[in-house]
Order: sequence, then C-alpha cells, then structure tokens
Amino acid sequence: MPPTPDATAPGAAVPDRGRADACPGALRLHTADDGALARIRLPGGLLTDRQALALADAAEALGDGELETTSRGNVQLRGLASHCGAELAERLRAVGLLPSDTHERVRNIVASPLAGLSPAPSVDARADVRADVQAWVRELDARLCASDWAAGLSGKFLFALDDGRGDVAALDADVTLIAGSDGTRLLRLGRAAYGHPVEAGQEVTAVLDAARSFLDALRASGRKAWHLREVPDLLPDGPVPLPAFAGAAPAVGALPAVAGPVPVVGALTGGLSVGMRFGRATVAQWRALVAASAGELRLTPWRGAVLPGAPADRLPALAAAGFRTAPGSPWERATACTGLPGCSKSLADVRADAARALDVVAGGGRPVHWSGCERRCGHPAGRWVDVLATGQGYRVTVNGPAAAGAVADGADAAAARAVPVDEPAADAVSVDVTNEEMAEAVAEARRTTK
Repeated sequence: MPPTPDATAPGAAVPDRGRADACPGALRLHTADDGALARIRLPGGLLTDRQALALADAAEALGDGELETTSRGNVQLRGLASHCGAELAERLRAVGLLPSDTHERVRNIVASPLAGLSPAPSVDARADVRADVQAWVRELDARLCASDWAAGLSGKFLFALDDGRGDVAALDADVTLIAGSDGTRLLRLGRAAYGHPVEAGQEVTAVLDAARSFLDALRASGRKAWHLREVPDLLPDGPVPLPAFAGAAPAVGALPAVAGPVPVVGALTGGLSVGMRFGRATVAQWRALVAASAGELRLTPWRGAVLPGAPADRLPALAAAGFRTAPGSPWERATACTGLPGCSKSLADVRADAARALDVVAGGGRPVHWSGCERRCGHPAGRWVDVLATGQGYRVTVNGPAAAGAVADGADAAAARAVPVDEPAADAVSVDVTNEEMAEAVAEARRTTK
C-alpha cells in the first residue's frame, strides 16, 4: 500500500527528495518481514483473464498464495523468495504485464472503472459516455514506455483519467484528465482548483506534456520533488474552475446496462462489481473471480474489481467465494494497512483486529482505516475515521486526519487544501480504547456526521 501523502499546506516544508524513491516494482522487489514483495503496475487496473490467471499462478508458485490489490488498482505479491525475481519477470513478460524493464515503475495510471459500462447514478451526472477512457489508458501506457524522459518520473507519480463522474479525479493524482459530458476535456495539475482546457484528440499528448513540464521545471529550478502537490507553484493553474469531485467507488452488485448506440464506445454493456476484504484474495478466490468474468477484469483504486459484461447470475458464486456483492456491509469503505506480521513498524495485527470489529458491527457511515503506525499506509483520500494502533489498544479519531486538498461535507476547497495530511482536523475528536472496546468505538465514529 502506498504511504501517507506528504503534507503540503502553504508554508509546509517540502520533504527531502534528494534520494531516489524506493517504491517497489515487478523488478525491484521490496524486503518485508513476511518475505519479498513485488508490485505489478496495471494501467487502468486492466487485466485479461489470461493475465489474471498468470498472476494467480505466480502467487501460488512463488509467493504466499494471496494477491493484494492497492489503492492505485495495482497488484502486489507477498511472501516471495528473494531469489525469484528472474522467474517472476519471465512469467510477467509472457503475458504482456512487463512491457518495459526501464519504465515498469512509472506505469501508474488509474481510470474510471465504470467508463463505457454503466451510467453515473444521477440524471445530471457529468460522465461522458463518449469518452473512450480505456483507449486513453492504452495510448498513455504505450507512449510512456516509449518516452526516454518518462523513466525519470518517480515510481509514485500518478496519472488519472476520469470520464467525468468524478471518481478517480478525487484521488488528487499528479496529472488528471477529466472528460466533460459536452465533449470538453480539462487537465488538472496536482491539487489545483482550476484546470487547463484540452483540445479534442490531444488528450494523451496533453497529459504527457504536463508530466514532462514537471520534470523540466524541477530540473531548471534545482528543486527535488516526487509529486506536483509538493511544488504547487512550479506549474501554473489553468483558467477553468473545477467542480467538486464525488470520489465514489463503484457500488457492488450488478451494473445496469444501457442499450442503444452511444458514440465512440457503443452501448453501455454493464457487468458486475465486487469488493475484496482489505483488497486481498487467495488464489482460489482470484480464480473464482476470473471464472465469473467475461474475459476482462478492471481492478479499482477502492480495492474492488469490475467485470465488464459479466451476467448477474454469476453473483451468487462470487458471494460464496467470499467477495462483497451486496451493499450495506460493514466492510464497505473499510481499509487497513498490512500490519503485523508483514510490517515490522506496526504495533498490532491490524487486519485481524479490524476483521473482528467489522464482523460484529452494523454497516454504513464514513470510511474507516486501521493503521499499525503513524505512517498510516494506504489510507483513503478526504476525511475518514482514523483507527491507529497505540501498543495498548487503538486511538479512534472522528473527522480526521484530513487529506490535504480534499473537500469534505461541503467545505471550501481552498480551506481544505490548507490542512496538512497527517494532522487531525480542528474539530477532530479522539478516544483511546482497548481492543475489546474498539468495535463499538469505530461503529459510533462512522455514524458521526460532524
């Protein structure tokens, strides 16, 4: 899971970026307490059924027998032997999951997972069914891998391609392309409140130009940064005010299809959407997911999976395999870091503790994230219920911490951007609880609306 974003409030010190980032990849394995870890980039979260099965085979043969999805729609394999790197790379190349050895860590692209499949829920939604977001993903990936300069991007630099429903635009990527229902396209740089208009047909070129301008401006200024949010003054904002972004994950269950001709992408085909507990699946569960698909999977930044074109009658088998297939579960919008025994910095086995809590409380409410230490790896954007291990139990914080740049409960965008990411909001309320008291404290915190 990615680490907590760095605080970038006005006047905040920019983190030291003089060293190369240590973000893991498919070729650069990370040593963890439970063995080596590989992170396989999946632009747009896209997988064919053949590729998905190859990942399951690799997890079974080389790792701990589980697959872990990330908040960028990528996949991690854990428990790997330190000497298995060459065999893993060979397996990935054979199915097209390692198109470039030099660029594999910079292929960080998230995209609206329901693009071309299902309309946004409201009649006034901004989603543009004419925007072929998946084609943008493929073009951006290919051109990234073909650009020598792009290898200089950090392994944490993120691109987002939003079809206008405001889902991945809310993730505050470094460069975000947003489609409008009227055919307009806007480019957002970092957490800017204003976007740059983009000419039709030049969408991917504009995205790449922005990333290259970021690297060029860093070089010219002598500054060090991994993200645009760390140097918000480096590139100018655009002239067009940006709307608030919903940031909503796809609802689990069957996706409504819409018949009839739709420009560019054809009829909306529907499919299925499922959730995974803490984004993890055993190889048996993963293979059940592939078996239920219609040949394609889209992993989401919310640690779920969308199966384009899959029929609703496959939902019972997915539910039996352990996936979330119906709304209203306490596990909805619940996340956790790796915790013990996988991370030596953690003060608790947070996933086990969180699972016990979620199995005994009612669902609904604010997002909640369990963290084993103050790095809060993998936390969601915006406001959430923060459940932090203390060594004696947990500290449950309502209405905080706040992610810089997030807009919550109608708050003013500029004010929200001024909140450092690791500091609780001014109205945050914390309570220290034992493990036994934690479930009820979390349930109460999730019900809090102020």
